[in-house]
Formats: sequence, C-alpha cells, structure tokens
Amino acid sequence: MKLSLVCVYNDKGILDEFLIKSLLSQQYKEYEFIPIDNTNKAFVSASQALNNGGDKASGDYIIFLHQDIMFTSPNTLQKIAGYLNDKTKLYGVAGVRDSNGVISNITHGPDFSPAGYVKITEPTLVQTLDECMFIVPREVFDKLKFDESTINGWHLYCVDYCLSAKKVGIDSYVIPADNVYHLSPGFSMNMSYFRILRKLVKKHSEFPVIYTTMGVWPTDFLLLNREIVSRNSRRIAKNIIAKLKRS
Repeated sequence: MKLSLVCVYNDKGILDEFLIKSLLSQQYKEYEFIPIDNTNKAFVSASQALNNGGDKASGDYIIFLHQDIMFTSPNTLQKIAGYLNDKTKLYGVAGVRDSNGVISNITHGPDFSPAGYVKITEPTLVQTLDECMFIVPREVFDKLKFDESTINGWHLYCVDYCLSAKKVGIDSYVIPADNVYHLSPGFSMNMSYFRILRKLVKKHSEFPVIYTTMGVWPTDFLLLNREIVSRNSRRIAKNIIAKLKRS
C-alpha cells in the first residue's frame, strides 16, 4: 500500500528538522513525499494548497500533515499504515466527538505534553479531526475536494472536510498514534479563525453543535456569537498578560 504525504510549509528549517528528518528514519518505505512550498505565499488558503498537493498524489491514501510533525519511532508510519483498512473512512491523530474533550495519543508543545484528554487503543469514531495530521483515501479525495470558497484561509479546513464527508456517509476516526509529536501546542485562534468559523457554521447549520479541537461551537448564530465574544475576550486578555510579563 502506497502512502502520499502532503505538507504545505512556510519554514524550510522546521520542515527539515522535524518532518523530513523523522521521515528518513522510517522503516516503512512505500510512500511519496509531496512538499508544497508556500514560503512566498503562493497560496491564499490551506484548501487551495492542499488541493494542489492532493492532485499530485498517487498513493492509496493521502496523509495531509503540518511541517512541524515528527515521527518519534522508526515504526510510526508502519503502525499508522496498519490502521488504514477502509477506503470509505477518514482518519486522523486527534479529533473530537462530544463535549468530553480531544481524543488523541499524540504529544505536543515544548514540553511534549499530551494533546488529548482521552487516550485510545483502537480507531475511535469522532465528528471532526484536527488539521495537524489527517488521512484521506485517494478514492474519497477524487470525489471530495477541500472547499476553497468557504474555507478561504488557514483554519478549520479539516473540520469542514469531515462535516462535508459525513453528509455523504463518510465517517471520521482517530487512530491510536502513540509516536507522533506536534511542535505547536495548537492554540492558533485569531480573528481569521472566527471569520472562517462563521462561514463554516452557516454551511453546516444542520449540525446542532460542531465539535473541534479548538472548542465546541453551537450553530445557532446568537449562541455562536456569544461564545466567540467570550473566547475572543479571553484571548485578548491572555495576550495582554503575556506582554506585561515580558516587559
């Protein structure tokens, strides 16, 4: 089984040090690596860039992953490949199914802390997957592309993909990836995130609630706006406190 690894990068140093270095140590060799260079901002959105990379892929499964992902064991890719046995499902290393929190076995951040509240021992059904690393069967990608119109930025593209797939009968699963590390702690919420979130909610309003690794979002616009105001206020306060501590 051939895997296609697609990575959009804007920092060649991080790409080399984390993803590429760990890829070269993998025992599993049936893969192709498709780097998508965005150092000069050639792409205006993740959806556009990943569609470009996915169209170049020739593997049975396409793994979309961030530049700062690292495989911490030589058999990581082999273990991941072992879970890919159904070409009618999406897979990922982190996701959410309800209000009980993130499901994931990976570590992240400078202190290698657990990325999830819930650890698993088998593939687990979720509503949405996290963007850091997710896997789409080639046959699914041929029929369902990333939405470049709605998700016209760098957030929530996998959430949108999972919800769109769910509407056509394709479920999403988190796999127990124990030897995957993500440098970023994942807290990339900003005004661009909220702008795209509103568009996402409008598109998928038939879901009462949208569960993501960044939060739980009601699709009722009044409730959503209240939550956004609350979260944005906390974000601003946190940034102010951080600046005061540095000064």
